[in-house]
Amino acid sequence: MLLGSLCTTDHNQMVCAVGDGKCNILDRITIDLSTPAVTLKKVIDYFDGFDDLAAIGVSSFGPLELRTYSSQYGYIKESSRENWQNVNLLGTLRHHFKIPISFTTDVNSRAYGEYIQSILQDDPILALSYITISDGVGVGIVNDGKFVGTMGSPEIGHIIPQRHVDDMDFPGVCPYQSDCLEGLVSTPAIEARMGQKPEEISMFNPIWDIVAYYIAQSLVQTTVFVRPQKIVLGGSILNEIELQKVKKQFKQLLNNYLNVGDVDQYITLPSCDEDKLAIIGNLALAKQQFYSQEVR
Repeated sequence: MLLGSLCTTDHNQMVCAVGDGKCNILDRITIDLSTPAVTLKKVIDYFDGFDDLAAIGVSSFGPLELRTYSSQYGYIKESSRENWQNVNLLGTLRHHFKIPISFTTDVNSRAYGEYIQSILQDDPILALSYITISDGVGVGIVNDGKFVGTMGSPEIGHIIPQRHVDDMDFPGVCPYQSDCLEGLVSTPAIEARMGQKPEEISMFNPIWDIVAYYIAQSLVQTTVFVRPQKIVLGGSILNEIELQKVKKQFKQLLNNYLNVGDVDQYITLPSCDEDKLAIIGNLALAKQQFYSQEVR
């Protein structure tokens, strides 16, 4: 069985891949985002090169319309990416490919990739929260093999954290809530404070302790509401040094209220490259879509 995967990245690109029914990646290409017409033609041309595709898994940046009963199910809605507002992504692919196609968010596919990887390694993570922090903040939650959020993806980026005492004067950058989590820890938020890109700022700069404090609050919220077996932190903001800062703040804030086990196993970076995780997740979701439609 050949399966396709289309996933968007944090670098204004789409990755197309083809794999087998065991989630082995057999081929992949990267396509730069331009206009939807140009980009999606390249996507279609790529998948047209495989005559025996059984299904395709699609995951994208949002906001997405995920309600299957909506007339705009499968649309990219009011995206901040130029030219990508109100794009019928799923409909365009369904018009051309008469095969089952699954559809979800980019962070959901990464979360599902982690879930599938854990099963393939005989160490299943049955309750997983995958939080990604870069230009925005997103979360994918997999519970017993299913996503949480049938009305749309969970929006952890818009929780309102307690402000750090050394960060009271920064208003935040979210156009809706100003100082929500996304407005305080995203790439644009850090650039607005510092006048530098995150990768240009020393890890000894106090800003990273402030960012870790806010991220740790979101992990406490996730822990008490979702009770996951593992929390994975992805995105361009996170690295091993910042992860240790987050864990330290998390321990202080949770204060042993719940037993989460070894924090070093509970809060981790992604198990492999995030694009690879998204592909694996999409391949598994495409296979699931194929068999669910076959049964019906």
